[in-house]
Amino acid sequence: MPSRKLPFRLTGAFAALMGLALLASCRGFFVKPTLTSLAVGPLTPIIYVGATNNTVQMFAVGVFSDGSNSSTPVTWGITGTGTSGQPIATITTGGLVTAQSVGTGSVTAGSNILPSITGNQPLTVSVACTSAPLVSPTGPVTLTNNGQSSQTFTASCNGGQDITAVATWFSSNTNFATFSGNVLSATATTGADGNFYITASANGFTSNQIQVTTSGY
Repeated sequence: MPSRKLPFRLTGAFAALMGLALLASCRGFFVKPTLTSLAVGPLTPIIYVGATNNTVQMFAVGVFSDGSNSSTPVTWGITGTGTSGQPIATITTGGLVTAQSVGTGSVTAGSNILPSITGNQPLTVSVACTSAPLVSPTGPVTLTNNGQSSQTFTASCNGGQDITAVATWFSSNTNFATFSGNVLSATATTGADGNFYITASANGFTSNQIQVTTSGY
């Protein structure tokens, strides 16, 4: 009887070995996830010219075709020219950004695996204002609705450092006039006549209110 079982045992062992071999060969058919996009952080960082709060460490996360994400090697770049005519910041090969000049720009990460895949994040370099911004003109300002006129404002702080490009501009009545950057334009809407005010804010400080009047309809 034992001798009769031997062929069956050999057959079973052979089948098991074949199964393992087939499993090993099938592993070659599993597709390795590919990089599909890059996410760059932190979100919309703000840094300041000067000796404090003047750097930010950027990072990049790869998103892959199977839905997973992980760190991935990238090459860093930066764009943006400041009010001084110099680049707004520098960036190291490791992604450390250092402020150079007030302005806005963008930090870009390009994949070292698939160079066509990039990610970017807006960057603002500002003046660390220690008091409320000063806005010019100081007002009062009049806009003509029927001509949809506009007024360009500038802002500074800390004894005259220009923060126009990085200030947050606010209109108290957007039915009368709205900002595009630092340019306030009348809406040219029938009945949009009246008085309101604008301000500029930076680094937690807000300017005095500048009175504006729209008229014409």
